[in-house]
Amino acid sequence: MHAFLDKNRTQAAPVSVDFPLISNQETWMNIALIKQYHENMPKDESQQFVFTCLRRLGIEHVAFKRIVALSEEEAFCVMLLRAAMIQKAIIVIDRPFIIIPHLKDVCFIFQMLEKINDLYYSCHVYDYKWMADKYGDLCQ
Repeated sequence: MHAFLDKNRTQAAPVSVDFPLISNQETWMNIALIKQYHENMPKDESQQFVFTCLRRLGIEHVAFKRIVALSEEEAFCVMLLRAAMIQKAIIVIDRPFIIIPHLKDVCFIFQMLEKINDLYYSCHVYDYKWMADKYGDLCQ
């Protein structure tokens, strides 16, 4: 995974425990910072955009919460949205079952990706070989 990130430095957008959210920031700001920094998007505009994205994933209610107050699913979604804020993002999900350990399969992850599929270019999932059974037929 790290080799892929190095090779695709400008578009790589990791979703990983190795790239944590900023704990002293509200959820919306963790996501909006990418747009503000990379695209010089004004704060009000970035906040509105992030709220729209949170609503698409059904988690608008977490916008003003800090990371410690989120469920594992909510934290994953916030990390996913943060990654999708990179222009032409190549999302790289690293060992998703470490982020959300109680999931039985990847259906939830794929459902979230589908809801924001217009926000990213592609997505790659890296995981251990012994987790292969959790990927099954990829939730057709």
